[in-house]
Amino acid sequence: MIRTAFLIDGFNLYHSVKTASHDLGLGGNRTRWLDIRSMCQSYLHLIDTTAQMSEIYYFSALAKHLETRKPDVTVRHKTYIRCLEDSGITVELHRFKKNPTFCHKCSQTFNRREEKETDVAIATRMLELLFLDKCDTIVLVTGDTDIVPAVKTAQNLFPKKEVVFMMPYKRHNKELANLVSRHFDISSNNYTKHQFADPFITKKGKSIGKPSSW
Repeated sequence: MIRTAFLIDGFNLYHSVKTASHDLGLGGNRTRWLDIRSMCQSYLHLIDTTAQMSEIYYFSALAKHLETRKPDVTVRHKTYIRCLEDSGITVELHRFKKNPTFCHKCSQTFNRREEKETDVAIATRMLELLFLDKCDTIVLVTGDTDIVPAVKTAQNLFPKKEVVFMMPYKRHNKELANLVSRHFDISSNNYTKHQFADPFITKKGKSIGKPSSW
C-alpha cells in the first residue's frame, strides 16, 4: 500500500480554476465549486495500483483586504472551506501582508497585498509528514517554483519517499517537472468532472448552497 498525501496550494489552484472557466466558456460557473478530494482520488491510480489516500491539506488565506470592493469575497471563501473540511480536508489559513511597492511610472509608493506564509507552511507540512512517516508519497498540487528548495531537501533527506507534482490547468512548470520523477497536469475538464453537489449536504445534514457567482 502506497500512503499518499496531497498538499494543495489554494490560490495557485483557484486562479487555474478561474482560467479554466474562461477557456471553457462557462464564465464563473461549474468550476469553482471544486470537490478537491474527489479530484485527488481520481489520480491515485496513476501513483500506484495500491495507492491510498492518507491526508489532504489545503493552504490558503482570506482576502479580507478586498472586502471594501467585494463585500462577499471572504463569505464565499468561508462557505467553500466548510465544504472542504466536511469532506475530510485539513484547511490551513494564513494571511495577506502589505508590501510597499514603488511605481516607476508615477514615482509613488503604494501598498501591494501579497499572500504570506503559505509556501513556507506547505514546505513545513511536507517535511513533517515525511519525517513522521505518515506517507510514502507526497503530491504537491501547485505550479509555483517557491517550493523547489523544500522539495530538494525532502529528496535528500528521504530518498525512499517520492514527491510528485500535480500541476493545475495552465500552471505547468518545466522546472518543477524536471525536479521530480513524475508529474501530472490537471485538465480543465477534470475541474468540471469533480464538483460538489449543489446544495452540498454536510455529514450532519446541513445544506450549503454554492455561491451564485460560482
